[in-house]
Amino acid sequence: MASKARPRRKRGRVARWISILFGIVVVMPIALLLTFRFMPVPGTPQIVAGLLSGEGAHYSWRGFDEIAPSLGSAVIAAEDQRFCTHNGFDWVSIDKAVKEHERGRRLRGASTISQQAARSLFLVPVRSWIRKGAEAYLTVLMEALWPKKRILTAYLNLVDWGHGNYGAEAAAQAYFHVSAAHLSPTQSARLAAILPDPDDWNAARPGPYVARRTAILRGRLSVVHRDALDVCVKH
Repeated sequence: MASKARPRRKRGRVARWISILFGIVVVMPIALLLTFRFMPVPGTPQIVAGLLSGEGAHYSWRGFDEIAPSLGSAVIAAEDQRFCTHNGFDWVSIDKAVKEHERGRRLRGASTISQQAARSLFLVPVRSWIRKGAEAYLTVLMEALWPKKRILTAYLNLVDWGHGNYGAEAAAQAYFHVSAAHLSPTQSARLAAILPDPDDWNAARPGPYVARRTAILRGRLSVVHRDALDVCVKH
């Protein structure tokens, strides 16, 4: 009898672990995404890590209508011009990045706004293939459960804008002493310009590179509107 009971206990433990893993991998992300589709996000793993490390974190959630429209347009111009037409992954940019790498150039990132929003919401900024796989899975879920406007809203609120400032409101206050709602097009372009390396570049006192990139993005704002690259967040 004891020999028969042991396999049953072992199968029970395996079943419990499978249930726990299913809850962590499937149920929890879906539940959180359905909740945060309508509710403000109270924080992220990266924000918590900043607080626990003593580095500090400034963060205040703002609704889409409480953020200057120019900032969303500037971010689309800088980070993801096909945001409204892809389903989470920009395969054109990925293919281009791979071909450039094959020609000997450094492999550049091709992450979309959706990927970055999913990464910011759920993951810590540690580079690994496991994290990239998790990011891809979470991006698929986010695109399936959220409209594009919510994805962009989350991105604008959760992205790291450097020096412990997370999201549009904290960045606007830190760099320009205004609310996110009152950012000018130039200020929005500066914030978008520093996103690749916000801890080293300064939106308030831009160096030559950031100044040049800001000018380019100011020009691209008109392209975003002309070509309706932001049409998916207009309704």
